[in-house]
Amino acid sequence: MTWDLVELGATGLRVSPVILGGGPLGSMPENFGYEVAERDAIALVHAVIESDIRTIDTANGYSQGRSEQRIGRAIAEYGRLPDGFLVITKVDPAGSDYSGTRVRRSLDESAERLGLSPLPLVHLHDPEFHDFAGMTAPGGPIDALLAARESGQIGHLGLAGGDVREMARYLELGVFDVLLVHNRWTLVDRSADALMARAAELNVPVLNAAVFGGGILADESGTSTHYGYRPASAAKLDAIRGMRAVCRTWGTTLSDAAIRCSTRDPRICATIVGMSKVGRIVPTVSAATHELPDELWRELEALLPEPDHWLDADSPATDIPTFSERS
Repeated sequence: MTWDLVELGATGLRVSPVILGGGPLGSMPENFGYEVAERDAIALVHAVIESDIRTIDTANGYSQGRSEQRIGRAIAEYGRLPDGFLVITKVDPAGSDYSGTRVRRSLDESAERLGLSPLPLVHLHDPEFHDFAGMTAPGGPIDALLAARESGQIGHLGLAGGDVREMARYLELGVFDVLLVHNRWTLVDRSADALMARAAELNVPVLNAAVFGGGILADESGTSTHYGYRPASAAKLDAIRGMRAVCRTWGTTLSDAAIRCSTRDPRICATIVGMSKVGRIVPTVSAATHELPDELWRELEALLPEPDHWLDADSPATDIPTFSERS
């Protein structure tokens, strides 16, 4: 199939409705439970370049830089990125060092690994694990990123993180062009709903990542017990089992529903899906566009865990639209 690229807010950039998540490309067995060989990662990037997926998302810190390195090697072997193909990355600290100096070094590392200059979109990655005052201080990491945008070293600046309470503080700074959330708008967790609503008010486009919750929503065997890289509550596990059964009744899979519940939400510009195998490209694209019955969404909604079982349990959760209202 061929789909239209999506305008990424006011950035002027265009992304595919599904973005390849680069976490697995560097091999992160501690998160995903399996190794990925370098040649397999390079082959996947080549296949993605030739597919309907026109965007890759990675980060400086994924597997100590191996994700970026492998993407860069794949691009070099391919010859060049086709027109309209976009690679997004993120700055990361070195240990506890998230200084302005570290951010500038992170940008240089990413540009060298990827073989790209300027970097079209760079996210401030996981700032919630660091002191807000230090992150926003003069000469700090955000200042360094703003200077890089001003100089043209990067095209646009994004915000990518987890805890929506902390992400809300950063979003209100008014300096970010794009917001990336992960694990917090899925079939079983809607912690990011209020944050996404605020982004819409600010005309900041949203990218939604980790729609499988770290893998459990793609596990048809039902053996996974972790959501968002931490043990899932009994209520969340019960909900996932129930949702898996509902999907089978309707002739689909939990993983396909997990993808589609994100791609059908009009507030989400694109959905980031981590992959490590070429064979997952076509099924993922198909799941992203396949229409599922309204009754299926109503049955899944009825199984949604209560907010106290979401990752950010005390985040705002009032007047949340239902799955069916988002189509």
